[in-house]
Amino acid sequence: MQKRKLDIVVISDVHLGTYGCRAKELCRYLSTIDPNMLILNGDIIDVWQFSKKFWPKSHMQVLKQITSMLSLGVKVYYVTGNHDEILRRFENFSLGDFHIVNKLVIHHDDGLKSWIFHGDVFDVTMKHSKWLAKLGAVGYDTLILINAVINWLSEKLGKGKVSLSKKIKNSVKSAVKFINNFEVTAAEIAIQKGYNYVVCGHIHQPNKKIIENNIGKVVYLNSGDWVEHLTALEYSQNEWSIYTYSQDVLVNEYNDTYYLDEGAHLRTTELFKRMMEDFESFH
Repeated sequence: MQKRKLDIVVISDVHLGTYGCRAKELCRYLSTIDPNMLILNGDIIDVWQFSKKFWPKSHMQVLKQITSMLSLGVKVYYVTGNHDEILRRFENFSLGDFHIVNKLVIHHDDGLKSWIFHGDVFDVTMKHSKWLAKLGAVGYDTLILINAVINWLSEKLGKGKVSLSKKIKNSVKSAVKFINNFEVTAAEIAIQKGYNYVVCGHIHQPNKKIIENNIGKVVYLNSGDWVEHLTALEYSQNEWSIYTYSQDVLVNEYNDTYYLDEGAHLRTTELFKRMMEDFESFH
């Protein structure tokens, strides 16, 4: 299969282990790229909502594809988020080309610098009412399930898909204000620190724009998510761009074949469940 050569790829907010995760689509995307560096910018595995009863082959295949990239010499950085915050205690852990970090600074060949972190540090709800944030995460996943049923019925009736969560976010002024404040806050801190790019996830809103203040300017980037938007960030030829799955023609060549036989899938799933239990016992 044809693969696109890229310097850096950033994905975030995959939420493996939840019903809303679009793991099949992510598998297709990963099969079409050949990056030098893959940055997993938080909320890749959803530890908050992880259930031993739900871990499909496609979710395991995502991890397998990332592992395959590592075996081919791709540098993989796992930047911790809030849904996988349990990994923060393993900050600076490295195994070959795999690294767990809480933030990352990349010095590009053209002398510019990218500051990369998940972004939940700016979320007031996360800081002061984590239980409320976890409740909201469950509600969001439920909304995605309801949305899937509505879209199935809508397609049967010959109508287009709708996104309930997008409509809610776009109609609630406080949500719009939060997103704007998030972007401005991240940009202003990046300007103060002298970075040229600031790369975040967390708010599930893919974006690329220049933000200026009286001190300077920075390019703000958000990788979006793999629940609704199915987006990523790609860096090639000294330029960041937003990747959108719905506009990619190469992904149609992927045949959704998961290269784990039933026995291997059960063994790896059981191993992963035990690993999650170990993580929970540390929590």
